[in-house]
Parts: sequence; C-alpha cells; structure tokens
Amino acid sequence: MHKNWIQWFEIPVYQFDKARAFYEAVFQVELQVIDLGALTMAMFPPEIASGALCQGEWYHPSSDGVTLHVPVADIDLALQQVEQMGGHILQPKKQISTELGYMALIKDCEGNRLALRATY
Repeated sequence: MHKNWIQWFEIPVYQFDKARAFYEAVFQVELQVIDLGALTMAMFPPEIASGALCQGEWYHPSSDGVTLHVPVADIDLALQQVEQMGGHILQPKKQISTELGYMALIKDCEGNRLALRATY
C-alpha cells in the first residue's frame, strides 16, 4: 500500500478564473490551465500537490463533502489572502498541539471547505 493513499484530488469550481486567482494568491503558486473541452483544469505544481481545480458540468462546489487539509508556509498570510480574494474564515487559526502546529478552517471563493495547516 502507498504511504500517502491520496493520489489525486479535484476541487470543483464554477467561476474558473476567480477560483484560480484565489488559489494562486492564498497558496502563493502558479496553476497550469488545461482545457479538455468539457472539462477545464488548473493543476497545482506537481512538486507540492497532485490535484487541480476543475470546472465542468459534473463539478459542483460544496462545503458538505471531504475537507482537504493543505499545508501553508505562513498561515497568517494565507488567511489574509483568503479574505482579500473573496473567501471566508470559518474557524480562525488555532493551535492543534505543539507537535502538529496550527490550523484554520476556510471556505474558498467557490464555497468549498478547506483546512489550512502550518507546523511552525
């Protein structure tokens, strides 16, 4: 069995350009856009994540599904970007433990729920 069994994730979006700008600002990355006709993807850099934002008829943003926990270098900066880019902070930064660091729960600009994590 693989050490990390999550091989790929897809985050559904309706407003592709707005969502792409949100994720690029919050996570300080550049996403690669791929147009597959019925599906448009903005892929995260492979060295940091195996996944993409996806816009297509069968993708519907929701805060009711699985919550991805995503590492960030600076959780305070990321939270500032969340609000500036049209997202919402659901749970402010809190310490999980001295070993596990900090987390915050957010809703992205499309309505998806994510947890931000930092280990400093």
